[in-house]
Amino acid sequence: MIQIFRTLDDGIHQINEIQEGCWVALTAPSPTELKEISDIYRIDIDHLQAPLDEEERSRIEVEDNYTMIIVDIPMTEERKGKEYFVTIPCGIIIAEDLIFTICLIDTPVLSVFMDGRIRNFFTFKKTRFILQILYRNASMYLQYLRYIDKKSEEVEQKLHISQKNEELVDFLELEKSLVYFTTSLRSNEIVLEKMLKIEQIKKYPEDEDLLEDVIIENKQAIEMANIYSGILNSTMDAYSSIISNNMNISMKFLAVLTIVMSVPTMLASFAGMNVQGVPFSESPYGFWIMVVCGIGIAVVIGLIMHRKKMF
Repeated sequence: MIQIFRTLDDGIHQINEIQEGCWVALTAPSPTELKEISDIYRIDIDHLQAPLDEEERSRIEVEDNYTMIIVDIPMTEERKGKEYFVTIPCGIIIAEDLIFTICLIDTPVLSVFMDGRIRNFFTFKKTRFILQILYRNASMYLQYLRYIDKKSEEVEQKLHISQKNEELVDFLELEKSLVYFTTSLRSNEIVLEKMLKIEQIKKYPEDEDLLEDVIIENKQAIEMANIYSGILNSTMDAYSSIISNNMNISMKFLAVLTIVMSVPTMLASFAGMNVQGVPFSESPYGFWIMVVCGIGIAVVIGLIMHRKKMF
């Protein structure tokens, strides 16, 4: 899908034809659309296709007539009724009079610009627009990181009540999300630092300050991801130890119970032998005597083990 936007006097508007100073948003474009853009604006087709590969790394490439930037953006996806956090590439291409964005999905990072919710946003100020996208991207990482932290607290509350594998699996998924975020943020950081050295990215006096703000915001997201990852790892290790300890306690109790019950079982086995000389076999109260003896011995063994704090 191709959407074309241009800033007019009263704000951002979607138009039907590509004009000078426009923003062309390619969302999951077809091969035909990519070929058309490549032929008309002399952009390498491989560069247009690169952001559509989910495994594509963040990077920046400067060509003769355009500059391509690829960064990882955060997103959520639903699988089996649960929400998961992942990252996907988003490409930004700065041509001579146009700016292109290429992404697999309609992402919130770009939708706020399409809806006109960003102040001081102009499609013809390409460099500033790029930096605003990158700043919005770093802010989205921070927003998702806070949501992950909140979700981890909810899972922790569930673990207080019910220590099941399901909660530990949720912890593991959150930990994986933080690993994805940290890796993507570090890749984006390399791109941002490289942008400082490229003169084509600095055309307005305030752009350098905005780029530094983007770098600071990205570093803050990296620090938050590292902190939350450390907390999550410690919490997961603690609850794994608690669950393992609870299982050991249960096994210990069952072992003690087996020992206590083994004595009455042995007495009942001996008394039930069909041979002569079995104690109390001739007594009318023999059965009850054996029962009382078995219970008495079991109680004594139980008290001894309790004194030794075996359960």
